[in-house]
Amino acid sequence: MSRVAVLGAGAWGTAMARVLAARMDVALWARDPAQAQAIARARKNERYLPGVELPMRVAVTARLDEALSEATLVLAAPPVAGLRALLECVQPRPLAWLCKGFEEGSGLLPHEIAAQAWGRAARFGALSGPSFAEEVARGLPCALTLASEDAAFAREAAALLHGGRMRVYFSTDLVGVEIGGAVKNVMAIAAGICDGLGLGQNARAALVTRGLAEIARLGVALGGVPETFMGLAGAGDLILTATGDLSRNRRVGLALAQGRALDTILRDLGHVAEGVRSAREIAKRAAAKGIDMPVTQAVNAVLEGRLTAAAAVEQLLSRDPRAEA
Repeated sequence: MSRVAVLGAGAWGTAMARVLAARMDVALWARDPAQAQAIARARKNERYLPGVELPMRVAVTARLDEALSEATLVLAAPPVAGLRALLECVQPRPLAWLCKGFEEGSGLLPHEIAAQAWGRAARFGALSGPSFAEEVARGLPCALTLASEDAAFAREAAALLHGGRMRVYFSTDLVGVEIGGAVKNVMAIAAGICDGLGLGQNARAALVTRGLAEIARLGVALGGVPETFMGLAGAGDLILTATGDLSRNRRVGLALAQGRALDTILRDLGHVAEGVRSAREIAKRAAAKGIDMPVTQAVNAVLEGRLTAAAAVEQLLSRDPRAEA
């Protein structure tokens, strides 16, 4: 019988624990002992995923060694900011992370963090794609991609997680899958700004399309495969996050369009919005590669308070015409 350890009891980690428990034993690790005790007692994670019951097959613990014991696969579900510290507490083993973004300060993608912590010989990868935790937890259909440079690991891990109403494909384009998952969050902030200013569906469609062009340009420059950006981790995740009402990053953009202060927005959100943390690092890596990313730059200007949301839109609209491709 397979056993999966989910490290991180936020919304996404809890949702994965719930859906996988229909087919296998699951350990859900919460860093905070009080939170672990509360979840185990109520069989619910009221802080991050209220109203969703956890089956008894999910063993909730604050002991990392207990969670990892006999695990066939580990799913790491911290924010990107917490991935390095988590990996440093765990011996190398088959692992896939659920977080999407760039590490603040270093500008590294999750696989680059993992390579520093564990070495490139370790078996690891990313699970990504269009997926809101709330819908996954309710058992609604979704499709994800498990990406690893280790083709055998990608195939094996995808086969283990695939089942029920969750389809899991596999890919060896780890860089492309991570870029798609990270940059789409910034584009979702832009889409929220667009909708918050009442610019219409035509404008949002144009923004999302040009956003996908930026994702692909950066992704290819960093070693990704062009076809990846038309798949689940590229176009699929972008469409969902830029248009879905459950998107945290989109909600940040909507609030910025109202002129609200970023600190207040993030405090009221109560969850991590990875696009806010990643935007500056994405712009830095794009600049280092000579990649033009005007939407990303505009979002950065708004997040840093250098432009209002309305002024950022006008800046984008005033750009000179050019070839689309």
